[in-house]
Amino acid sequence: MARFQILPAETKFFDWFDKSADNVLEGARLLHQLLTNYTDVESRVAQITEVEHRGDFIVHELMDLLRSTFITPLEGDDIRALASALDDVVDCVEAAADALLLFKVEQPVPEAEHQARLLLQMTEQIAQAMPLVADRKKLSGVQKYTVEINRLENEADRVYRLALARLVEERGDWFELFRWKEILQIIEDAADRCEDVADVLTAVAQKNA
Repeated sequence: MARFQILPAETKFFDWFDKSADNVLEGARLLHQLLTNYTDVESRVAQITEVEHRGDFIVHELMDLLRSTFITPLEGDDIRALASALDDVVDCVEAAADALLLFKVEQPVPEAEHQARLLLQMTEQIAQAMPLVADRKKLSGVQKYTVEINRLENEADRVYRLALARLVEERGDWFELFRWKEILQIIEDAADRCEDVADVLTAVAQKNA
């Protein structure tokens, strides 16, 4: 049930959430572009690192705003949960990019690009859903996006399991199996964190719509 309040709530939170969602989308886009066209890797991983740093800045600004705000548009715990869930996606994206350098990947396996494409689609859904949070009349509309995020996460999980099965079946180089298991797991973690964002959005909608 929506809370009754007399004083207006601080709406800058929604601006930061939109920026965070756009930042998540940018990170996923850069990772997908890297895995699709695997060139100039160090420079492009550095771009993803910058996105992660921007995500940290956004979280910092959101938490500062929360500490200094008397009337918040959402419950404080929900603000913290949404900020954290969005930042976790970017952290996983950066970790995946870093792993490509750490394991000295010469060329990605096709399943990695497929996973990254699904991750990109999930972050597109997040970016489209986030502006609805600012309008209670539209908040229930987040459901169609969260449903699609969950569907895409299930597909990402399927791709991950099939990739592992192929790598085990074709194992000729244990290092190849090990490094791709690690990298694919991190991208799968990013998809899981997108599902966490969807869960928070669902909870926010149920409380405030």
